[in-house]
Amino acid sequence: MEAPAVNFTLLLFVLLVVTAVFWVAEKLYFRPRRRQAAQVAVDSLRARRDELARQGIAPDPSLADERIAASREALLRQPWWLEWTAGLFPVIAVVFVLRSFVAEPFKIPSGSMESTLVPGDLILVNKFAYGIRLPLVYDRVTPGRAPERGEVIVFRLPKDPSIDYIKRIVGLPGDTVSYENKQLVINGHAVAEQPDGEWFDPSSMVYYKRYIETLGQRRHAILLNPQAPPYVIGGPENFPGRDNCSYDAMGFVCKVPPGEYFVMGDNRDNSLDSRYWGFVPARNIAGPAFVVWMNFTAPKNIGLIH
Repeated sequence: MEAPAVNFTLLLFVLLVVTAVFWVAEKLYFRPRRRQAAQVAVDSLRARRDELARQGIAPDPSLADERIAASREALLRQPWWLEWTAGLFPVIAVVFVLRSFVAEPFKIPSGSMESTLVPGDLILVNKFAYGIRLPLVYDRVTPGRAPERGEVIVFRLPKDPSIDYIKRIVGLPGDTVSYENKQLVINGHAVAEQPDGEWFDPSSMVYYKRYIETLGQRRHAILLNPQAPPYVIGGPENFPGRDNCSYDAMGFVCKVPPGEYFVMGDNRDNSLDSRYWGFVPARNIAGPAFVVWMNFTAPKNIGLIH
C-alpha cells in the first residue's frame, strides 16, 4: 500500500503548531483587547444616552439597550482569520491525538493483499497495540505487546519511510523463512494450506488458486498463480541484511535479524514485499490493521481483518 509522498503527519503537526500559536494569542491577547474595546464602546454609548436624557433630549434609537448589546457582540466577534486559525485548533488537536495515538486511517490502493484486502478498502490501524510512539520521531513511550506472526500490519517502507505499506507478518525476529516451489516454510515447518477454490482478478483477467493458510493462530486466504515464478525476474534488491538470505530458481531462504520482521502479501505472486526490499524494523511498524470500515465500491468487504 503506497501513500502520497506528502508526510501527512508532519503537515498535521505543522497545522497543530500554527493554530496553537494563534489559539494562545487569542486567549491572552486578541480576546482581551476586543473585550476592552467593546467595554469602552458600550460605556461611551451609555454615557451619551445618559447625557441626552439629562438634557431632556429623546435618545437616538441606536442607543437602545438591544442596539448597544448588538454593537458589543459585533466588537467581540472573532475576525475571519482567527476563526480559521485559533478556531480550528481544538479540531486539529483532537484529530492529531486520535490519529497519532488511537487509530489511523489508510486506503488500500493495490491488490497485493487480495483477497483479504482489496483496492478501495478504507482501513483503521491500531496505534497503541505495540506501544504508543511519538509522532515524527517514532520513539516508543509506552510498553506494548510484540507483533505476532500472521498479523496484518501497516509500516513505513524501510528504503523510503515516506511510503506506507501493508503486508502480513510471516517471519518474527530469529525465524528462518523459506519460500520454495510456492510452499512457505518457517523454522523447518511447512505452513498448512487448504485449497479453497479460485479467485478471479478483474484487473489482470487471471484466475488464481485460493488457499486458506494458517500462520500461528490465524487463518486467512492467500492467492497463488502456479505459472508465476517464486519472485519477480531480476531478483531482490541489495537491502540491509541481504547476506541473511539466499536465492535460487526455486525461491529463497532468509534468516530474520533481531528486532526485524519478514512480511509478505497475501496475493503472493503480485506483491512487492520482504522478498525484494528486505526486512521491516520494529521501529517502522505503525500498528496492526484491524478493520475495514468502508469500501464504496465493494461494501461486502467491510468488517474485521483476519
